[in-house]
Amino acid sequence: MNLLSDKPRKAAIYLRISLDLEMDGLAIDRQREQCEALAEYRQWEVVETYVDQSKSATDRTKIRPAYDKMVADYKAGAFDAIICYDLDRLTRQPRQLEDWIDAAEFRGLTIVTANGEADLSTDGGRMYARIKAAVARAEMERKGARQSAAQRQRAKQGRAPKGMRPLGYATNGDIIPDEAEAVRAIYSLFTRADRPESLRSLARGLSGTEPIEGLKPHPKHSHVVSAERAERRIAEGKQPRPVVPDGEWSPSTILGILRNPRYAQMATYTPKTAQPDGSRRRSWRAQILRDDAGEPIRGQWDAIIDDETWWRAQNILDDNERATNTSGSTKRTHLGSGLYRCGICGAKVTGAPRGYRCAKHIQRDEQGTVTTTSLMRSGADVDAFVLKAIAKRLEKPDALRKETITDSASATAGINAAISEQRARILRAQHDYDEEIIEGRDLKRIREAAEARIAQLESERLIQGQAAALAPVLGSDSPSQTFLDASLEVQRQVIDALATVTLLPHPRGKKTFNPDTVVIEWR
Repeated sequence: MNLLSDKPRKAAIYLRISLDLEMDGLAIDRQREQCEALAEYRQWEVVETYVDQSKSATDRTKIRPAYDKMVADYKAGAFDAIICYDLDRLTRQPRQLEDWIDAAEFRGLTIVTANGEADLSTDGGRMYARIKAAVARAEMERKGARQSAAQRQRAKQGRAPKGMRPLGYATNGDIIPDEAEAVRAIYSLFTRADRPESLRSLARGLSGTEPIEGLKPHPKHSHVVSAERAERRIAEGKQPRPVVPDGEWSPSTILGILRNPRYAQMATYTPKTAQPDGSRRRSWRAQILRDDAGEPIRGQWDAIIDDETWWRAQNILDDNERATNTSGSTKRTHLGSGLYRCGICGAKVTGAPRGYRCAKHIQRDEQGTVTTTSLMRSGADVDAFVLKAIAKRLEKPDALRKETITDSASATAGINAAISEQRARILRAQHDYDEEIIEGRDLKRIREAAEARIAQLESERLIQGQAAALAPVLGSDSPSQTFLDASLEVQRQVIDALATVTLLPHPRGKKTFNPDTVVIEWR
């Protein structure tokens, strides 16, 4: 075919580069020159040039604004030819490629490449395009596998993962004092027994919109990091990238800080997992890497917070019944809200204007008809009874007292060592089974016994953590009076540590408070 005599067409030029580290546009310009030269050679009218800079075509879920606009313009009849540098610039997705093949085969679209390899109007050209796309995708998957292996190896060596530095750490792993102070404040305020702060309130405190004692306002972390990157590029004589504007912190960012094991010097690796839409994404929650004994691998950086504080934060975050409300505060206004239990169904009661209620239980009348009612109890009478009972309990020598919390750190360390020993026992048994020293039933017996002991030890570790958190009350000379004088949140913590409170329905026809309707089971 004589290309010069070919029917003139309206053409679109599509340019793309996956990653332009220099952000100087030179790679795009090289593609542009060759594509425009091809259009001039074919005597085609270029109606528009679409550019996606630093945009990957590997993941079909990634947004390519220029590409999406080009697709829409083609459907609107703006052009009948596409010029690109190479087919993999246009797409690396077999499904997208098939859409363009259909357009070329059935609707007369012409697609040409600057390297002269694409001719989707012929069966041979279409076969070549499909093979090339398959090879490109396979190479991408191999590259991804190599990168994942390298990242995991890096994490096992205790080296910090690449990417955006977390708040509190420099890119080389050194601690940034003012940022580390903010991280410690976030953990301290979130995990404290007395009036803990919520994710939203912490975000507002860092933003400066809601002052919190002990937490200084700080610029948005993404803004700080992007400004640092821009300064480095300027110092290197390069064009700086746009700086993320400063603004208010988000609760999700606070959540990411509280979930990051790096602050406790634990190495992490989080692989990408397949998604229903076909993409692969990393989980927002990092995975802790462990050694052969089941212990966390320590990173080659200093910890900002201790293990106990980090795990305490995880216990709070993992509590499905953690209090939330529309104001974003986790502070309770009723002593027993979310703490006391309904004596009919066992669900936790909620605070009501007149006291406590539970709308989840079921009752039957004399005819057996099922009805749902609301358990209503006077809050003042119930709370006064519970507070008095707990205070009396604290006067007894077998209650949680000084001896419980005196050496909490050493006790926790001993528990951690015992857990490690049980995990090592499982590994040794597995090794013996692999070497045919023991049989499968022996392995099963050892594993079940060790796992049961680990569960028990983890419960003890949780109790130790609770005791440490309650030290202001339980470690005082007069725990009973200190408890009565404490804040609502501290009182709730003590009640939860010592007892389970169950509310029974009040007998009909009786207006006076009946203590028998409040059941306290001591832990």
